[in-house]
Amino acid sequence: MRNESKTVGVLGAGTMGSGIAVVMARAGHRTILFDVNENNLKRGIDTVHGFFDKSVQLGKLDATAGQAAKDALVGTTDLADLAPCDVVVEAVFEDLQLKKDMFGRLDEIVSNSTLFHTNTSTLSVTGIASGSRLPERVVGTHYCNPAPLMKLVEVADGRHTADWAHKATEEFLRSLGKVSVATKDRPGFIVNRFLIPWENSCIRALEAGVATKEDIDAAVLGAIGHPMGPFRLLDIVGLDIHQQVATRLYEQLRDPRFFPPPMVDRMVAAGDLGRKTGRGFYEYDNTRLFGS
Repeated sequence: MRNESKTVGVLGAGTMGSGIAVVMARAGHRTILFDVNENNLKRGIDTVHGFFDKSVQLGKLDATAGQAAKDALVGTTDLADLAPCDVVVEAVFEDLQLKKDMFGRLDEIVSNSTLFHTNTSTLSVTGIASGSRLPERVVGTHYCNPAPLMKLVEVADGRHTADWAHKATEEFLRSLGKVSVATKDRPGFIVNRFLIPWENSCIRALEAGVATKEDIDAAVLGAIGHPMGPFRLLDIVGLDIHQQVATRLYEQLRDPRFFPPPMVDRMVAAGDLGRKTGRGFYEYDNTRLFGS
């Protein structure tokens, strides 16, 4: 695949889908954001537009480039509108059957040469690919969150992923300005294998009264050199997403380090999911996931 402008479909207008749509539109690709729910779709489009507006305000994009990126994005609730896509990135809820069904439906809509990317971080790429009659075109591409700001993408082949699909995926990611690392089709890939237990350890330290969330975040920034503390990061990811990912990894690996601490369950039950709800470990006046 060459680096010319492409048509890219993004399935799911949630946190990850919106972030991936930012990446595609910023790179100059015509981007079609799909969601079955009209309200979710509108929220996702608003999130993408908000990111570019903020980028212009901060001087990271000029006004012309910001408007061009916004104009590159369209939204739809009709899967058939993805027919012209060269690449489809699936970022829907972490449910194996749902992801399989989406690719199976897309088989009847898009070209046989369209690349299928799944943003899963806990499910088997091979299992997801089995929903397509052409599993050789399915590649795992796990964008680190927040996708517009993080350069790393984990690339995982399914059992039947073709060499051409893997190479085309790496070339496409380079065209986005991303850095890819290859990983096996295993639960958690590379990053979540150590990130989820680490985040859980930080939450348990907070629960145990070892330190305040502010001091734990400051310690991570000052001593380890991370660009963001664990609680700020968890608020961006969403406590509901962390709960889902941690639980699914525990179910597959049976390692207690992956099991979400009780505080996570309480916060999710209370609706304190992080930045997107205005309150998580911290409180926010602006619920936009990017910028501000």
